[in-house]
Amino acid sequence: MTRFDRYVLSQLLMLFGLFSLILVMVYWVNRAVVLFDQLIANGQSAGVFFEFTALTLPNVIRLVLPISAFAASLYVANRLSSESELLVAKAAGHSPYRLARPVLAFGVIVALMVALLTHFLVPLSIARLAEREAEISQNITARLLNEGQFLHPTDGFTFYIREVTPAGELKDVFLNDARGDTEHVTYTARQALLVRHESGPKLVMFDGMAQTLNVADNRLSVTRFEDFAYSIATLIGSDERTARGVKELSTRELVAPSQAVLDEVGLPLARLLSEGHGRSQQALLAIVAALVGFAAMMIGSFNRFGLWRQIIGALVAIILLKSADNAFADMARSDPGLWLVSYGATPLGIAMTLILLWISDKPMLFKRRHKPETDAEQKP
Repeated sequence: MTRFDRYVLSQLLMLFGLFSLILVMVYWVNRAVVLFDQLIANGQSAGVFFEFTALTLPNVIRLVLPISAFAASLYVANRLSSESELLVAKAAGHSPYRLARPVLAFGVIVALMVALLTHFLVPLSIARLAEREAEISQNITARLLNEGQFLHPTDGFTFYIREVTPAGELKDVFLNDARGDTEHVTYTARQALLVRHESGPKLVMFDGMAQTLNVADNRLSVTRFEDFAYSIATLIGSDERTARGVKELSTRELVAPSQAVLDEVGLPLARLLSEGHGRSQQALLAIVAALVGFAAMMIGSFNRFGLWRQIIGALVAIILLKSADNAFADMARSDPGLWLVSYGATPLGIAMTLILLWISDKPMLFKRRHKPETDAEQKP
């Protein structure tokens, strides 16, 4: 690469890093607010909160990188034009195709980052996040041992504890089970303990009372007890994850799935092929986004008011390209034989780039031609 190429590439990478950082922070804050409500409000620690947000970052970065590449190419092209550096480069004999060379190298670098994320880091992080969510759902202490709050772990079930001692003893327990169709039971106890059992976790209550309401005739019966064991295994899910999601599968399992994988996820072959090839298409789309943004900014001549028309045109072009990519993905999901259609947006974007560069190489193409003045018009 020449010195000019290295200069343009360094500008692209610097602004790409800045835009990526800003966009990742925006996405992360929005995601963190939701996770904070779900985890901290359910009694989880700050460490679990930061772990979950860290596991969501690879997927967020995957979404952000193509957008950042497009924004960086627009910004660098606009800066080079406003500072007349593009004009000097063109005067030195650099064609628009030659000027796009560092942008192509930049797009390849971004595509390698996206490929690393989509093929490896994102599936691993999603799988780990699903495992941690399953583990958290089994954490009875976090779900039920909240002092002074009426908890509703499932419909028709209410649980309340006035105090939890340092020894793990529950004081003044209230439990209402209204899930039955024939009777509703309310338990109150002075103290209780959570214990593990082979059949599932149990709440052992001491010195309490059970009030059973018969729904049919509204009759209430009261039973006092010294100790009573109540199974809470039905309030939590199964300890084992029975199947993986399609986002957790490796790319090899998606593009060449075995019958066991198809049975595990329960999805048609076309859906898996589209997901697998779509991961590669996301990386290629990063190259196309950078090239389209730069090529659109090359059209037209220098304007002291800025290149706002070119910026709007670039935004319209990238929106159309992304819409086409979504349409091609929908087609690929309908038939396993159409998996090659998943890459349809890449040649479309390359064709769009070449057309824009061809137009920019002919500055007189859209200029208004003036009629020559006649001799009569030239006379005063």
